[in-house]
Amino acid sequence: MARESVTPERQRLALAVYQRLLDFYGYIEWRNPLPAIDELVSTILSQNTNDRNRDEAFSRLRACFPTWEAVRDAEPGRVIEAIRTAGLSNQKGPRIQEALRSIWAECGSFDLDFLKSWPREKALAWLRGFKGIGPKTAAIVLQFSLGIPALPVDTHVYRVTGRLGLHPGSMSVENTHGYLEQLLPPETYYTIHLNLIRLGREICHARKPDCPACPLTSLCHYYQTQVAPGQLPGAL
Repeated sequence: MARESVTPERQRLALAVYQRLLDFYGYIEWRNPLPAIDELVSTILSQNTNDRNRDEAFSRLRACFPTWEAVRDAEPGRVIEAIRTAGLSNQKGPRIQEALRSIWAECGSFDLDFLKSWPREKALAWLRGFKGIGPKTAAIVLQFSLGIPALPVDTHVYRVTGRLGLHPGSMSVENTHGYLEQLLPPETYYTIHLNLIRLGREICHARKPDCPACPLTSLCHYYQTQVAPGQLPGAL
């Protein structure tokens, strides 16, 4: 179980990473928060694409359909065409419509603010109960739309925290969400999530990390074991 793998050493490392990134980047502000249902749809659109394509697809979807009820009831091909710039539209379109239908059937509304009054784990489980809503989508909706602490793990967060040694290398992305949340206090989730993403985009690239520019080299398992040994005099 992921819970059994949490160690005091990793907890200390996580806090050191949080503080080092805070010193390096400062507090990053999320874009203007969207209503929870809007954020949910936007996050589905964000899968396997960049922010520009996601935002363009979201804007086109809202331009084509005046309400979420209209998206829910639309002919699937029209939704697929509206979000084509986000990629994988044949998958994302039906996923969005199914999520909207399921939420409406459950609530009779697309206003999800009632979740603010629920215990965190209950709200998380409720969102994840809908097909197509995974841990990242649920965590983003909680943290950035509803103000409920959660630490979303996207590809950048997963890659960077893996290189740092903050989670076991064999741990799945899904399990990493809860694991990282155990390492850090809830008040740090917002900032470390955004700062890890920025580090992953600007420095800790997937193919060729720019280690000389990184503020975390003295804390990083990847750097200490894979990069630094090759810089020693006489190293091959």
